[in-house]
Amino acid sequence: MKKTISLLVAIIAFSFSIKSQTIQSPSEFLGYELGTRFTRNHQVVAYFKYVSEHSKTTELKKYGETNEHRPLYISFISSEENIENLEQIRKDNLKRTGILNGEATSEVGIVWLSYNVHGNEASSSEASMLTLYKLITEKQNWLKNTLVIIDPSVNPDGRDRYVNWYNQTKSAPFNTNPDVIEHQEPWPGGRPNHYLFDLNRDWAWATQIETQQRLKVYNAWMPHIHVDFHEQFINNPYYFAPGAEPFHEIITDWQRNFQIEIGKNHAKYFDKKGWRYFTKESFDLFYPSYGDTYPTYMGAIGMTYEQAGHGMAGLGIVTENNTVLTLKDRIAHHTTTGLSTVEVASKNTSKMITEFGKFFDNTNQKTKSYILKGNSKKINAVVQLLNKHEIISYFSSEKTINAFNYETGKSSKLHISNNDLIVPTNQPKGKMVKVLFELEAELSTPITYDITAWNIPFAYGLQGFSSEVSLQKSEKTNQNITLTTPSNQNIYAYISNWNTVKDAAFLGDLLEKGFNVRFSQKGFTVEGKAFNKGALVIMKGENKHLQNFNETVLKIAAANSQNLQTTETGFSDAGPDFGSDYMKLIKPKKVAVLGGKGTSSLSFGEIWHFFETQLKYPLNVINANDLNQVTFSKYQVLILPDGYRSNKESLKLLSKFTIDGGTVIAIGSALKSFADKEGFVLKSKKDNTDKDSITENLTPYNQLEASYFEGEITGTIFKSTIDNTHPLAFGYKQNYYSLKLNSNAYKLLEKGVNVGFFPKETTPISGYAGEKALKNVSNSLLFGIENKGRGKLIYMTDNPLFRSFWENGKLFFTNAVFLN
Repeated sequence: MKKTISLLVAIIAFSFSIKSQTIQSPSEFLGYELGTRFTRNHQVVAYFKYVSEHSKTTELKKYGETNEHRPLYISFISSEENIENLEQIRKDNLKRTGILNGEATSEVGIVWLSYNVHGNEASSSEASMLTLYKLITEKQNWLKNTLVIIDPSVNPDGRDRYVNWYNQTKSAPFNTNPDVIEHQEPWPGGRPNHYLFDLNRDWAWATQIETQQRLKVYNAWMPHIHVDFHEQFINNPYYFAPGAEPFHEIITDWQRNFQIEIGKNHAKYFDKKGWRYFTKESFDLFYPSYGDTYPTYMGAIGMTYEQAGHGMAGLGIVTENNTVLTLKDRIAHHTTTGLSTVEVASKNTSKMITEFGKFFDNTNQKTKSYILKGNSKKINAVVQLLNKHEIISYFSSEKTINAFNYETGKSSKLHISNNDLIVPTNQPKGKMVKVLFELEAELSTPITYDITAWNIPFAYGLQGFSSEVSLQKSEKTNQNITLTTPSNQNIYAYISNWNTVKDAAFLGDLLEKGFNVRFSQKGFTVEGKAFNKGALVIMKGENKHLQNFNETVLKIAAANSQNLQTTETGFSDAGPDFGSDYMKLIKPKKVAVLGGKGTSSLSFGEIWHFFETQLKYPLNVINANDLNQVTFSKYQVLILPDGYRSNKESLKLLSKFTIDGGTVIAIGSALKSFADKEGFVLKSKKDNTDKDSITENLTPYNQLEASYFEGEITGTIFKSTIDNTHPLAFGYKQNYYSLKLNSNAYKLLEKGVNVGFFPKETTPISGYAGEKALKNVSNSLLFGIENKGRGKLIYMTDNPLFRSFWENGKLFFTNAVFLN
């Protein structure tokens, strides 16, 4: 027994000694000096694991993994006492927000540092290791009242794409000449994630798996400060807060002023070192889906820090002043601002926590309720988005109130049904609700870094209203679609309406499993049930080749949230019968998309992601430079992403593909491949108003930038007119609200079909559009079809898949693939 006790004591003592021994620096642990090579993600993770295992002041938590199965971790760094009481600190902080009930008993500031959201801005993960090391070995006093959360790599797939390429390409030891290959990162670059999405544009929309997993842990902690570490081009000085205008109006004076305090502290250290920096320029706080704005709208001090480097810098590169910018320099700068941020937080913990708590008082918001009406599947999609942010929404009981109608721009009486979704502002995250649902945010300057409109009702194809009336929750709590299983055994056909992406995914699934499916070109009524144009019809008699027909259809329907209708007859009460030529067979399509150099990696990624994660339908990726090697007869549909520009040879190949019966879908700037070219009907639309060149040339120099924006559209919502009798527009009403990303415009087709267009004297529904740009958009093409031989070209001026968040555009894209 004595031996057993002695052994236990020895084990405990050994464990204690492991936790208490001197921690190795990153350089010592990795076996090379930090900054002399890029560290692969698994090595970064290994260092954080090592520190967690050997220090009582850290705790490591895995919160998910990427599409390529790389783990995602956060590290908690604080005093031993705080680490032992993490759960109490977390709950106390949520009590301050009102998310949890009760009074907070602890007073610990929470600083969250996020590194490497853009994979090729690779110095930041290196800096995360050094920041961790210095916090636990040199800055312990700050940790007594501060909890630091470090995410060492938000985007490890992108990081390793860059690091692996660089390590394989670089010279020994490295070449500082900007012209050489190690400074010329190939397509698609390491910036995006696996699906080539920019994760720093995805916080609010949560379309990517990394974001979805991060939001769960972020909203469980709700930090007081969040820093997003970035890199910019090699000749730019370091950027840190305070941010640039425009600031969204909900940002408090405290949030603005505390950024200044943090910036001054950084400046103190940079001044001592003689390092260049700038503030209050370029990086604004408006678009809600950044790593600085999203936390800001959730009560934090959200900030972006930008170091010179990016994917071009490598281990060292000569800059414009003939000095060499090294990876060591970049690490030092990011480490300095990270530590300085923690220092300011520690010195101002009490005030910071008090002001953080005040942010969540939303009783004074003028708008009390946002109301959404429309298709239940679309409403359910909004609920799913809000749930990711832990934003409260519910259904209310029937009543009539005064409300502002987003579509008409007027206030009037509104009847609330118990199927309408209510999103109240008097909730902890009420300010974020305002940001996401308000029709128009006040814009102090049009000079902004990103889009200026993102209204959720328009993005999801729903009617949106705002009201100063508080609406209470009804007893109806089920916000998910309830699926019903048809019990009729004498089934002639199953029918599904055509309104949403879920319907499109259902079709893709059926085609993949070998079903014969038809769609109706006209609305029809059968057995007293009415169906719209585009409705899918799956006839039992046309699918005798499939075993367990009923069981398989219902299983596929359940997997795609479909409420199917059945009929015992193909004889319609109104509209075409099921044997009519208006019931068109949908043939499975072999679809290809161009990718690689010469296309936008973001646009390509949006298409790839849509097919794999939403349609779940096969997609064939063809290198854009290999068109002359493609056997076009294999494919029925070819998609040209934004950014693609054809040359004479490829234009001939695309033309022949359509003449022979293929469909080409061109998105965004890919339309320029056909515009004003011989043999194609698409024509560019340009502002032909007379210009006084002398007056133009007299614009003061300090007004030139603002003058430039008069000709720009910066992510703006416009109302378009739709011909919903055409299959490209099946599932839509006569108006569609499009997110216009630039001022490119095309004339209405003289020969062809103008399925969607912007009417004369159009004005923005939400967002900024310059006066000159508006003239160009007026009476211009949105969606058009040019018939060519046995095939066609489908022109999409605006990108319906943009960042995968403009949900209401996705059915247009699906129609283009399957129904044309």
